Amino acid sequence: MSDRQTFLTDRKDRANAIRALSMDAVQKANSGHPGAPMGMADIAEVLWIDYMSHNPVNPKWINRDRFVLSNGHGSMLIYSLLHLTGYDLPMSELQNFRQLHSKTPGHPEFGYTPGVETTTGPLGQGLANAVGMAIAEKTLAGQFNRPEHDIIDHYTWVFAGDGCLMEGISHEVCSLAGTLGLGKLIVFYDDNGISIDGEIEGWFTDDTSKRFEAYGWQVLAADGHNPEQIAAAIESAKADTARPTLIRCKTVIGFGSPAKSGTAGVHGSPLGPDEVAATRKALGWEYPPFDIPETIKKDWDCRERGFQAESRWKEKMVRYEEAYPDLAMELVRRLKGELPGFFDDRATELVAECQAKAESIASRKASQNMIAAFSEVLPELLGGSADLAGSNLTMWKGSEPITEKADGNYIYYGVREFGMSAIMNGIALHGGFIPFGGTFLIFMEYARNAVRMGALMKQQVINVYTHDSIGQGEDGPTHQPIEQLTNLRTTPNMSVWRPCDGVETAVAWTHALKRREGPTSLVFSRQNLPHQDREQSQLADIARGAYVLEDCDGAPELIVIATGSEVAIARDAVKVLQSDGIPARLVSMPSADVFDAQDVAYREQVLPSAVRARLAVEAAAVDYWFKYVGLDGDVVGMTRFGESAPGGVLMKEFGFTADNVVQRAKALLK
Repeated sequence: MSDRQTFLTDRKDRANAIRALSMDAVQKANSGHPGAPMGMADIAEVLWIDYMSHNPVNPKWINRDRFVLSNGHGSMLIYSLLHLTGYDLPMSELQNFRQLHSKTPGHPEFGYTPGVETTTGPLGQGLANAVGMAIAEKTLAGQFNRPEHDIIDHYTWVFAGDGCLMEGISHEVCSLAGTLGLGKLIVFYDDNGISIDGEIEGWFTDDTSKRFEAYGWQVLAADGHNPEQIAAAIESAKADTARPTLIRCKTVIGFGSPAKSGTAGVHGSPLGPDEVAATRKALGWEYPPFDIPETIKKDWDCRERGFQAESRWKEKMVRYEEAYPDLAMELVRRLKGELPGFFDDRATELVAECQAKAESIASRKASQNMIAAFSEVLPELLGGSADLAGSNLTMWKGSEPITEKADGNYIYYGVREFGMSAIMNGIALHGGFIPFGGTFLIFMEYARNAVRMGALMKQQVINVYTHDSIGQGEDGPTHQPIEQLTNLRTTPNMSVWRPCDGVETAVAWTHALKRREGPTSLVFSRQNLPHQDREQSQLADIARGAYVLEDCDGAPELIVIATGSEVAIARDAVKVLQSDGIPARLVSMPSADVFDAQDVAYREQVLPSAVRARLAVEAAAVDYWFKYVGLDGDVVGMTRFGESAPGGVLMKEFGFTADNVVQRAKALLK
């Protein structure tokens, strides 16, 4: 921050305030990780007081610097910083650390605590989120900044530990960060030589400096307890605008603890009452637990400086609005996460066009068509693929790759499914974009924890998953998903769509683009799917997650439920059953979670409870479907892994034929 104040205390006292609050809160909770906050307190003091541009009174100021505590187990570090600098985090919340409904959970959680930018804890993912934030900052600046109008101009700061750098995701994202030249990404590596199991020299002997230099990063070193060296490293990091920077800070974990500093014993356990007292004495901290002297409080308070920083930016924004009114209006819309007013009309047109075209098409191709169409009205769409663009069909005619020297709307993620998913979370958290990224459905497994974190944080991320079943064929069981749909569907806050044709694909994309309360997974086929004829009245019901696609005269005795590529098979089967005099109904259920959210009356209309004979058809794990067919129902699905053969051969081999569905349905009725 540019304004400096006259300090009443020295840096040591201000850093010790972090140490005291951290060890006191952990001790009171009898749970937590005091070591990292005590070891990184000196770095945090220099960064937050002298360099961070933020406004505690307005944590959502768009041009604020982002701070990510990737080693999230050290959560009392960020809670102490937020409290001390003036965020709405009173001392009572620190005293309630790790307790039910507090704003200070065991690991930082987005949405719980003002000033926490992302949920961290699974190591390495905070660092990955930060790469996404830095990509968003650089790209948004490229799209909206103009000469003498740097309206988007902020840094992304990261604290990371040995565990973050041991996790494989750190390689994925830091390699890409170097390639993209993210010069405003600055990472402080807490090089304390300790992890949970003890001294890391027995299992982590990488030359970290050379590793990051190989990525294309600037690598600096500093004594993590020497404020002058820390400040000098930050200045050097900011001076290099072409490369991200790793500042390797040698620290002592649990700094100040006479008996436990520098050992694994201070990593994840309270110091104990006697050691807390001894540490107070060693640090010269003579104050009671949770007591911060007024002089130190005043030095830490960043509210006035934050207000001034945001006010200066607002003045810049006024000049920007005068010079570029249309750009300013578009920027504000995107930062608010609002869709254009004409979006609904355009989406309705696209659904109608798909219905009129009646095209047999792979749903992955239908998805590409939707991406191309929606990108014309939504410049905030930021796409990508984990080295499968030609298979996922996530690229379109208007794709412009983001590079070291150019902004665009498409990211070549390389073979980095996990990194891609975590980076997309960071892009969404930053704001201004709707990120989507593609891979095969089976490789969701590589990305699983990042997908889960996006759902935990309720971020609008669109996961494009193609090659959705054994129908993808010859690549065999290593590439054929079985249990992945169930995994996604049982993830809280996740919406999952598996459309049966181009029309349902258009509705699925519309839903994903409008849904802001969590991620959406769009699951598409490799193979062509026949268009399904519908009445005009049926189109609106697709958006309700499930609807009657083929019905009988009178009340049905049997209901067949199907999704995706199996809808066509099930429809043929239902027609045979009807010709045999069996009143059968086909329900297409592209999104089970959306259907479950409908009112009772609609759900009863589609799946009448009086109809006990129900059969589900999906080329995936069977267990999920018993919630819809009941224990007396049946599921034509997968109970084992697939095989290597052409997709059509496999579908027949595993019973996904109209004849088999008819036989299973008749057996069920008996």
